[in-house]
Amino acid sequence: MSLHRLFEWLADTPWSVELHESLWAYPIIESVHVLFLCLFLGLAVMFDLRLTGLSLRSMPVSKVYHRLLPWTQVGFVVMVLSGLLLLYGIPLRTYENIFFRIKAVLLVLAGLNVFVFHKGIYRSIAAWDDDPVPPARVRLAGYASMFLWASIVIAGRMIAYNWFDKTQNPSG
Repeated sequence: MSLHRLFEWLADTPWSVELHESLWAYPIIESVHVLFLCLFLGLAVMFDLRLTGLSLRSMPVSKVYHRLLPWTQVGFVVMVLSGLLLLYGIPLRTYENIFFRIKAVLLVLAGLNVFVFHKGIYRSIAAWDDDPVPPARVRLAGYASMFLWASIVIAGRMIAYNWFDKTQNPSG
């Protein structure tokens, strides 16, 4: 089964139709998505600013990490679940949206950045934990994270303004 057919099938499921046509459900889920994006992104940027040496220089990176991580994880989980519900509400139109595809690629890149950080860079934290300005590879991970998440937010916001939407301009 192709991805297009999968998204067509999802669009025709009763729950998807109900979610999309609901007066309150979709806007509430979208609001939850944005609120938890704010929680996740705000805390992730705080940590990234510490990784870059631009903020919280007097605190060990590990201390910042352990204080922010539980709340960052909550924000991430609720943001992802609500995002999946938004996708489920209008799956085919979202799948065909160029900005959604850009966002999906950026999410994969952000995930790779987190994976490389946790499986590689963070393992040597004892050597740079107290440094006001961490080593270049640590700073690069922080800057990459901030750039990727800013790009994800922009691409996500642009999904609503897809100039190439076939359903809005059937002749184009």
